[in-house]
Amino acid sequence: MRNILILLSCLVSLSPAFANERTNIILVFIDDMGWGDFSCFGNDDATTPNIDKLAAEGIRFEQFYVNSPICSPSRTAISTGQYPQRWKITSFLNNRRNNEERGMAQWLDPKAPMLARSLQDAGYATGHFGKWHMGGQRDVDDAPPITDYGFDESLTNFEGMGPKLLPLTLKPGDTEPGRIWEQAENLGEGFRWMQRSEITGGFVDAALPFIDKAVAAEKPFYINLWPDDVHGPWWPSVANWGDGSKRRLYLSVLEEMDQQLGKLFKRVADDEALRDNTLILVCSDNGPEPGAGEAGPFRGYKTHLYEGGIRSSLVAWGPGLLKKSNHVDKDSVFSAIDLAPTLLTLTNTPFPEGVLFDGESLVGTILGEGGSRKAPIFFRRPPDRNSFYDVENLPDLAVRAGKWKLLCEYNAGGVELYDMESDRGETNNVAEMNPVVVEELIFQLIDWNEEMPADNGENYVPGPRKKTKGKRK
Repeated sequence: MRNILILLSCLVSLSPAFANERTNIILVFIDDMGWGDFSCFGNDDATTPNIDKLAAEGIRFEQFYVNSPICSPSRTAISTGQYPQRWKITSFLNNRRNNEERGMAQWLDPKAPMLARSLQDAGYATGHFGKWHMGGQRDVDDAPPITDYGFDESLTNFEGMGPKLLPLTLKPGDTEPGRIWEQAENLGEGFRWMQRSEITGGFVDAALPFIDKAVAAEKPFYINLWPDDVHGPWWPSVANWGDGSKRRLYLSVLEEMDQQLGKLFKRVADDEALRDNTLILVCSDNGPEPGAGEAGPFRGYKTHLYEGGIRSSLVAWGPGLLKKSNHVDKDSVFSAIDLAPTLLTLTNTPFPEGVLFDGESLVGTILGEGGSRKAPIFFRRPPDRNSFYDVENLPDLAVRAGKWKLLCEYNAGGVELYDMESDRGETNNVAEMNPVVVEELIFQLIDWNEEMPADNGENYVPGPRKKTKGKRK
């Protein structure tokens, strides 16, 4: 398996004729948003006009996957181009004791092959604005600062080390705002409290002068803009509180997030030089929480290896770069680990020495020429998510290969096989009718899982879940 990945990496061309070596990149990675939550992906209950405008001028990908159904490993994958299991980040990073119980690292090793560091080494200005959650949270106060991972500047929330925006809460009838995660003041110097309903705007307001400074210095830029509005608890502005139901609160913060992101998109679109040479990518880190977001036609939610947990709505915008506009790519199958090698190739940035990406360079795909990754996409469930959201005995492992999606237990039992061309809702298990396919995919999947460092998923028994104010997962 590893030899195949090495071969695929070696076949990548580092200097395609269409690449612009100074292309700017903005990666908007939204927390806990469902595949069907953008109105351009079918949401009739809310409108996201700024995202929709990007889609109308760009490409909407319908078969893009993230590499975990939960936040920290998904963020690790998109940042490194490698499976998060390689770095022992397989569920959300929590307090020190719980991380150890689940067989996880306390933070992402700074030696990981960060996309940002490679771009920084190549002369890019690099900034992270938004949720981090790859180290530095709860009592883990000795994690590296975000700037140790290849970023010139950072501004985060309570789940990262360094300057941060911390959320105030206000609902109808309140006379004074409340605070969430007050202890986060200890996680790195520099913090400012502001209304949670405005925090994405706070991150945008930090990113805009960062862009101005990069432009003035004649440097290309790479920006992470990672909002966490649609992760519960949901705190829209009082004016948009509605009936206070879970779904209404979610839709309100979704719409307000879109409005606040609009200022960033406008800054780029209104500048002719940036418009012609900037690629904006927008997607979600995993599926939605039930009753809040929606996964469109797909089965499952956040924490599940069914499509609703791992398929993400990806929008690409770049009028001077993309080969198509207002295009829906229904066929290209690829994932978040493919973005790092793809973006390095697109920008003519050297791959980090000695690093073997699990992802593949798919520049043609991201620019609108179509095409899927050659290798399968493998998944392992979070170690603490064998049963969740009232679904018992969730599959432990999954693989997407061509039109097939297979799920099974660690011991290869409980096999489910779905034809994703005819059954994207995973309703008809055709394992018994396709024994040859099952045998081959199980072999590849078990082989991959044994290659990855183990966590405690097979033996971990979580304690009773407690509802704690401000606790996030």
